[in-house]
Amino acid sequence: MSQSERPTSRMSREVAEIPQAAARLLDEQRETIAQVAAALDMRRVSHAVVSGRGSSGHAGTHLRYLIETRLGLSAAPAAPSVVTRYGASPRLGEALYILISQSGRSPDLVAAAEQATAAGAQTIAIVNDANSPAARACRHVIPIAAGPELAVAATKTVVNTMLAGLLLVAALAEDEALAAAAGVAPERLAQALALDWSAWARRLSGAPAGFVIGRGLSLGPAREAALKAAEVLGVPVLAYSAAEVLHGPKAAIRGEHPVLGLNAGGEVSDSIEDALATLGRAGSPVFSGSGPRPSLPGLGPGEPALDAIALLVPVYRALEAEAVRLGRDVDSPPGLLKVTETL
Repeated sequence: MSQSERPTSRMSREVAEIPQAAARLLDEQRETIAQVAAALDMRRVSHAVVSGRGSSGHAGTHLRYLIETRLGLSAAPAAPSVVTRYGASPRLGEALYILISQSGRSPDLVAAAEQATAAGAQTIAIVNDANSPAARACRHVIPIAAGPELAVAATKTVVNTMLAGLLLVAALAEDEALAAAAGVAPERLAQALALDWSAWARRLSGAPAGFVIGRGLSLGPAREAALKAAEVLGVPVLAYSAAEVLHGPKAAIRGEHPVLGLNAGGEVSDSIEDALATLGRAGSPVFSGSGPRPSLPGLGPGEPALDAIALLVPVYRALEAEAVRLGRDVDSPPGLLKVTETL
């Protein structure tokens, strides 16, 4: 059955909407993001805290690298259980606290954001639902304008969340080059949508496990790719930084474990390529759209902060197509719900 003849899943439709969703974010929310950036008093910010779980947490990893490299602030992931389970009240009066949640409804994330706001933090909610409890818990709200997302596996909301974070950092840093890169996101994402990474997904679907390698700006996307592979194909996949994989994790990677490399270029590019080459020489099947002999079609040179996001698009497309080929219910993976509420 050809790609045009097979049944269309919700996930495939939402992946196809990614360039249009990005264009909508730029058209509808760029000014809002600029206003939020202008309203923040960065003079009293000593550090940043980013809160999110699952795909939102992976978007938060991408955002933390942007905050540290472009704003010069130390950025840490939040641990909501500190508030909801341990009853602690962290001192966050000098923090820039960013809550990321597509649904905006997980009770622990909301409670931690409420505590941060009460503690005096400058809080921002990056959400798809501007009327959600998470949005109400924060001083400022950035709607990602992704539109309804019905498939359990989040795709266009993840991309728009990462793009919103990029726009926020560009505004705070007054970084015109980064803002210009964000402005071409719809075109770059459309290029990524045309990339066929089915060879990797086909190899992964029959494997006992897989690995994804990134570093820096591509580490969050690498973790997101691993999560989506587990959700959509039911294959356990682990993501590692290129700086870590050659230590302990290398001992667990064998010839039956496909390795996907996500290299968006920039300062860590050579590190990622070195790790992939080492794993390849050890007998692991390596798939990558970068390097001297790429095994997958790539994007070519671009802005690493944006391309780290764009590399998720062929991952999503390939995983969805492989799941459908295998007859899996790609829109409702076993045991999963669209919104997971953690206490």
